[in-house]
Amino acid sequence: MTRYPDIATWLLLLALAPIRGLCLVALSHGWQPYEHLPEDEQLVLQRPPSDSSAATRPSAPYALPFPSRPGSRPSGFIALGDSYSAGIGTGLVNGTEDDCRRGANAYPVLVQRDLNRSRDGGDDPTFQFLSCTGSTVGDMLAGAEHSQIDGFNTTSTADFALLSIGGNDLGFFDIMNSCIFRFYSFYSGTCETALCHADEQMASSDFENRLRLAIMEILDRVRWEKRPWFTITVTGYARFFNADTDECDDYSFGMWWRGPKLERKLRQRMNDMVVDVNNKIRHSVDVINAAFAEPRVLFVDYDDAFEGHRFCEPGVVEPDYARNETWFFLVGGLDNNPSAEKPVLGAQYALLPPESPLIDPENCLEPAQTSGDWGELALCMMAMAAERDPMLRKADGRVVAENSMCGVLATWQ
Repeated sequence: MTRYPDIATWLLLLALAPIRGLCLVALSHGWQPYEHLPEDEQLVLQRPPSDSSAATRPSAPYALPFPSRPGSRPSGFIALGDSYSAGIGTGLVNGTEDDCRRGANAYPVLVQRDLNRSRDGGDDPTFQFLSCTGSTVGDMLAGAEHSQIDGFNTTSTADFALLSIGGNDLGFFDIMNSCIFRFYSFYSGTCETALCHADEQMASSDFENRLRLAIMEILDRVRWEKRPWFTITVTGYARFFNADTDECDDYSFGMWWRGPKLERKLRQRMNDMVVDVNNKIRHSVDVINAAFAEPRVLFVDYDDAFEGHRFCEPGVVEPDYARNETWFFLVGGLDNNPSAEKPVLGAQYALLPPESPLIDPENCLEPAQTSGDWGELALCMMAMAAERDPMLRKADGRVVAENSMCGVLATWQ
């Protein structure tokens, strides 16, 4: 099947959330949805002829050019950032998960595949996948212990960068833990405290200053003055909940008995927080572009495309682990891997053997916090909660009779 998008400045394929192959096209009149093409369809990186008749159109699906050296095809790109870029929940890579929870169908991987399919026998573009679940802006900056920017191999050609970052700087895990999942049960802290901390971070100028510093470090690292076509695309975040319905008020994602309810007021406040973060990112991008003769950074706000695909949609009883139309990865849910023969559980017993230090409630907290991995931290907190209160009831009402990681994993899955 042949597809012809409208004329645009350039195309960037972005899987919406780390779940779908739905993408965005930068049209002259704004960003529009664009579907990631099946693997058996070839891409043609060229503009279609002005005559739109079927006889003159290219036989393969038409895709507008990515940023590249004038007159050349894209020679490579880099992906940096947090879980939205790492693609947690989009399938295991070679049957396993790395420390950064990079997914087999993360949107940077889809971009790589489409570029590879457009080469017409030429060399495949280079791809550096440095995104890491749980990363903050500070983790990216040059000089950090696991700096993604320092890990950027500049001897390998890159014509553009994909970036998703900022949510974790606001204490995102603390909010999800205190307000939604309560991994550490009664000891998880209050939701109001976590939300107020996020509000304070956004009210401070530090958030935007760090974000602008990270973007400028990427541009400096690639020596943008010698690569004037180099572009950074920064994605925002999507609101998690449908906050227009009361149906979800009595439902809970809590890991333990009588967990916090997904009341409309809470859903709306968390959605407002996402909108505020997007506005901060958008403003940071605008400030950077104002310092250049031509824009170097593009902000993509894809939130509207998530309408109908959030948590707590009408008629959905949450948590609904089987709902494929929810475009977020739900803790304990299944990976959404279109290439897998059957769904794959996001957490596997084989990945956390009983002797793993991550399941030792006495010693798991520090390494889990250091790793920045939400999954490790959540499992550790659940093990700690079970040890502190052996009579604690799981979400299904069963009592935790002993400090067993098998019991914790059963709750997790």
